[in-house]
Amino acid sequence: MTAPTLRRSPAAADTRLSRRRLLSGSLGMAALAGVGSLTSGCGIAGALGNDRTLRLIVTESPPFQEPTKIAEEILAADGWDVTATYVTDIIQPNHAVSNGEYDVNFFQNISYLRQFNEDNDLDIEPLFFMFEQPSGIYSAVHDTLEDIPERARIALPVDTATNGRGIRLLARGGLIEIDESKHVAALSVHDITANPLDLEFVEVDQQSVGQIYPDVDAVFGFARLLAEVDVMPEEVLIMESADEALPFALAVCARPGFAEEEPEKYEALKSAYHDDEVAAWYGDYLDGILTPAFDRDIHAAWEDVNSR
Repeated sequence: MTAPTLRRSPAAADTRLSRRRLLSGSLGMAALAGVGSLTSGCGIAGALGNDRTLRLIVTESPPFQEPTKIAEEILAADGWDVTATYVTDIIQPNHAVSNGEYDVNFFQNISYLRQFNEDNDLDIEPLFFMFEQPSGIYSAVHDTLEDIPERARIALPVDTATNGRGIRLLARGGLIEIDESKHVAALSVHDITANPLDLEFVEVDQQSVGQIYPDVDAVFGFARLLAEVDVMPEEVLIMESADEALPFALAVCARPGFAEEEPEKYEALKSAYHDDEVAAWYGDYLDGILTPAFDRDIHAAWEDVNSR
């Protein structure tokens, strides 16, 4: 379904911006520690669909946090009582939504969500896409993939849904061979069928690739995280295509049936998060390194991810 477009005057936008600058900082991990103490009554009220409250749990990182603050202001102006909790954890947000303690979360790509659902016997669903981020293989010491030597150390994110992206790019670049029958979100180093250079793979937290970048021969990383340490996309050795990156676009997610059972909340959230002001924020962030994915078909992408 298509959310109505909110049209506001420049003066209203300026007012929202002024209010946004007064917003308090992140609640961080201390707030997440209180997730389990929320009353079950909140979940019941939300399920009935007769309240004007929205509870969001969001990654404490600019591409997630700042658009959420903009959306909060828009929603508040439309009469919604919004509570947003900002965390660094990537495990509890799905459990918190599944338990009804929050309405939605915003921290993950849909391939991660598919794997998380499978591993934890959950059925969280994506509601709508927010942004895509180009990812690739970068090196501080080599200018091309062909320059990577024998026994080079390659850093890959340790989480299953992201690990395979780097492996697939190395295979596309001719450095390794892989089991092509495996979906990229399920690929791991165990699916490498030939490693002629005897490459060594160093698995790290995906948020740490910027820190380890100078200490290894190459890393697979998000352009956003590398740009934060002044490594720009034009320095990439090999980059994902738009089609390769789509299963890893970031989405707002909810418990199953949320959009159908809470259509007013769904429409309000989608309209606020897809507001022109949010799109403009992405356009300004790190010189537009992130691409809004508002028009991408999340239902087709989710079906594709789950069919492999």
